[in-house]
Amino acid sequence: MGSVRGRAALLVAVGACAFPLLGAVPARAEPVPEQPAGDVIFVEVTPGTVEPGFLVGIRASCRDNSVPAIVASDAFGKIQVQPQRGLLTASPMVNERTRPGNYRVKLECPSGETASTMLQVVKRAQPTRPPSHPPSHFPSRGPATGFGGTAGPGLGGLLVPIGLALTMVGAGFGVAASRRHAAGR
Repeated sequence: MGSVRGRAALLVAVGACAFPLLGAVPARAEPVPEQPAGDVIFVEVTPGTVEPGFLVGIRASCRDNSVPAIVASDAFGKIQVQPQRGLLTASPMVNERTRPGNYRVKLECPSGETASTMLQVVKRAQPTRPPSHPPSHFPSRGPATGFGGTAGPGLGGLLVPIGLALTMVGAGFGVAASRRHAAGR
């Protein structure tokens, strides 16, 4: 019985420490995807325009979204979309060698229905290169590796508090789950 009280005290302590830290970060609600009607068959690609070598998100729906389906395109090949939150999803990478153009993306449901959409692949932007030999009257710069003087204002100062809060919340959930498991015995 003492260990249950100790776990409850730990859970209260975790909550007391985590909530002030969580208050430092603005809350952001994630949109919940709408559940499609059972007879809606579709496939979407996001973004609709992409460079070779980049990932695209695929969201699809068949009559039965509890089983995987196949999506095929010359831009990324043949992949399997998996059930997730009532839809079928995947994140394939557009092949590095894909030429610019419009590519059909076709969903093939296990029951035989199909749907399609288009994906536009655009030419890869060429990075601008500095001159190979800077003029001698200009001092050379060190490598732009991020951090240091090149880092702009950001959330860097919040990473430790956020990580600590998430760790504490996870520990709290672990304690709560172990309590439930112990109570079920």
